[in-house]
Amino acid sequence: MQPDESVEEVGAWLTKAAHDLQAAWHLSQAEPPLLDIVVYHCQQAMEKALKGYLTFKKSPFAKTHALVPLVEQAADLDTGFEDLLDHAEDLSPFAWRFRYPGEVLDPDEDEANRALTLAREALDFVLERVPEAARPSSAPGSPADSTAETTPEPQAAPDPSEGS
Repeated sequence: MQPDESVEEVGAWLTKAAHDLQAAWHLSQAEPPLLDIVVYHCQQAMEKALKGYLTFKKSPFAKTHALVPLVEQAADLDTGFEDLLDHAEDLSPFAWRFRYPGEVLDPDEDEANRALTLAREALDFVLERVPEAARPSSAPGSPADSTAETTPEPQAAPDPSEGS
């Protein structure tokens, strides 16, 4: 029996989302933390989670990094996604704001920690709405994640300015 291709495609999106979130968390722990890259990966995690959900629902989506239209499209299928509109508004600018040199300063630790929390909540929200077979085994903090016991949730990350 062939595995369901749509479940595999959904799983591929969600695995990428989980990897972005995991990368963001690890980069937040670097010395010094790479906060501009942390917030970018948080935006990417939410984007890929939403695209995974829309793929699961067989709802074609535009090639975009804008999270609000993706949330609105998902909300047309499940009104619960309306709860993620604020997440989308907060994370969307991170697709571009800190990626290139310019006048914009890097995000601060509070902004990066909030981005980690929002991305984690968005990914968890989507994971609750897709079949178990489509959920990545490497989702940070998931029961199947072998690092779940050693990797704290993003919002539990220690404050590097407090020292060791």
